[in-house]
Amino acid sequence: ATRLAQRADLRPIAVVTNSLPVADALHAAGDVGDVVLTGGSRTPSDALVGPLTVAALETLHVDLLFLGTHGIDADAGLTTPNLLEAETNRALARSARRTVVVADSSKWGTLGMARFLTLAEVDVLVTDEGLPDDAHTLLADAGVRVILAPAT
Repeated sequence: ATRLAQRADLRPIAVVTNSLPVADALHAAGDVGDVVLTGGSRTPSDALVGPLTVAALETLHVDLLFLGTHGIDADAGLTTPNLLEAETNRALARSARRTVVVADSSKWGTLGMARFLTLAEVDVLVTDEGLPDDAHTLLADAGVRVILAPAT
């Protein structure tokens, strides 16, 4: 968030999140514009999910969504073991113009119970160099741009 304050061309921004830790971090940083929490029921990972969250998201429009995932599968797409999280993630994606998924390569080939997005519904995948070559091909065929994050 501090880097955002240094870029005058990016201010002010509004951040919509269903993550309590993200909202807390942005609030503590103090240099981001509006921070909007969706409301809803709390998961063990401090995400807000469920019908209240979905209802709030149905009224919002965002330019860019950053989203994590439990698993990415060539056939199933993006998945999670949590049904309420899947419903909420679908609503998040519907509210966004572009969807960026941030997931390390260990997520590839992992399959959760509920699909929330197909590969074709993802604009960008940010991952690491461990992503298999066949995954790069499948993602390219689905129209997903892959960005490899440098190792830390």
